[in-house]
Amino acid sequence: MGREIRKWVVVCMVVVLVVNLRHIGAQGQPQVPCYFIFGDSLVDNGNNNNIASLAKANYMPYGIDFPRGPTGRFSNGKTTVDVISELLGLGYIPPYATARGRNILRGVNYASAAAGIRDETGRQLGGRISMNGQVNNYKNTVSQIVNILGDEASAANYLSQCIFSLGLGSNDYLNNYFMPNNYPTSRQFTPEQYADVLIQQYSQQIRTLYNFGARKLALTGVGQIGCSPNALAQNSPDGRTCVQRFNNANQLFNSRLISLVDNLNNNFPDARFIYINAYGIFQDMISNPASFGFRVTNAGCCGVGRNRGQITCLPFQTPCINRNAFLFWDAFHPGESANIVIGRRSYSAQSASDAYPIDIRRLAQL
Repeated sequence: MGREIRKWVVVCMVVVLVVNLRHIGAQGQPQVPCYFIFGDSLVDNGNNNNIASLAKANYMPYGIDFPRGPTGRFSNGKTTVDVISELLGLGYIPPYATARGRNILRGVNYASAAAGIRDETGRQLGGRISMNGQVNNYKNTVSQIVNILGDEASAANYLSQCIFSLGLGSNDYLNNYFMPNNYPTSRQFTPEQYADVLIQQYSQQIRTLYNFGARKLALTGVGQIGCSPNALAQNSPDGRTCVQRFNNANQLFNSRLISLVDNLNNNFPDARFIYINAYGIFQDMISNPASFGFRVTNAGCCGVGRNRGQITCLPFQTPCINRNAFLFWDAFHPGESANIVIGRRSYSAQSASDAYPIDIRRLAQL
């Protein structure tokens, strides 16, 4: 009798083990086959490394907390899209500069530091790949995917299941509109007109991506550039109060971006467009820093001058020790701790305002 009981116990344990292994396997499957990323230095992961540009981050202490060290990411560790990609089950997505062969089927990161919606944006920093350039690079990738999968229909079906992240506009303000000595745009357009011009051009670029297979698109709004250490160092009398004219301009752009999402969803019923409220998520971290573990919100962990934000992080400069306590890593960019918050809330909204009309997690399920 005892032998029979032991036999059944062993059988039950094996069944439980098999069920658990199957569950783990199911959980480990990517939620989408691929992830394509368009943007600027907030999500660049190496596309600027080998071009003639001042906008580079392929040196220490950038990447000091990243497993692969300095890769070109403008962070001490992960970027927001690294976090989102991990949550999607895809791991790190390769930059266009190094993506080769069947590896592109998992997705490609086209982002380029200093890039803007407008082609001239960021030119004072040297080489960069504008959104138009990134769209052209994506077209090249689509041609390769058609060759790999055998025909356009197979490629179209494959791409329709992928997530596309877009996050541009910051540089069109920081490295264009609010640099009157370098660019004429602030004399040509009111903030309202400039937001309209940007959205009009962005809309055309997004429609091109749609024409080349994109069907699940997450459009990230511009964050609070008026609260960066650089903006505070240059334009805030007390070094703490955010520069409202910068943020007001951002909000004009973001409100139009939400309207664009509605417009695109109405015009392209076979696709789904969503808005990620980076501005609002950032506001939470600035308003309630302690609840996120931040003690310093107005200075960079690595930088030079007032607010450690007048000159950005220099090669082999010694950064702050308590990096998780700083909202900003350098003069312009959030640190890994902030990127994790933004990435997680972009993927799975914690409040109704984080994503509109749905978050990336639900977008992946469509």
